Amino acid sequence: MARIELTVHIAAPLERCFDLARSVELHTRSTSSTGEHVIAGRTSGLLELDEEVTWKARHFKVWQTLTSRITAVERPTYFRDSMVRGALKRFDHHHYFANDGAGGTVMRDVFDYSAPLGVLGWLAEQLFLTRYMRRFLEARNREVKAVAESDLWSQFLPRGLTRRCSRPLKSAAAERQSR
Repeated sequence: MARIELTVHIAAPLERCFDLARSVELHTRSTSSTGEHVIAGRTSGLLELDEEVTWKARHFKVWQTLTSRITAVERPTYFRDSMVRGALKRFDHHHYFANDGAGGTVMRDVFDYSAPLGVLGWLAEQLFLTRYMRRFLEARNREVKAVAESDLWSQFLPRGLTRRCSRPLKSAAAERQSR
């Protein structure tokens, strides 16, 4: 089993970052280098608890499909997507979101997975697969950050959410003073 942990600071409100990370359209945009696109399940909008989506993408010059399900949601601080079917033996991708105390968000990904094929899979994890997956996730996080910190974010969220996600967050000190 391999594990990748990534942390990125985003100068945008917590709810905006949480919702953007669940956006099918933003995921497609952030993985465009692999030609990733939806072929079944939720095809647009925000992924919710128990929803599945099947992606088709080109990795290592081979077209592959992956079905994942949202298996946990604690709005707006956590969600998990887990592989249902795909090239890996298994994966769970944990997404954590926390206020940074200054109106921004700390987004943390924990991606743990196992490659198939026993010892050969373990060897692939060690030699190239973990490095490849880390770069893939880092590119996705860069895109989430860029969109969240720009005016583009509202293009990826349903209208009812855009007002809530545009409010600046109070700092911890401001919260205490307002009590």
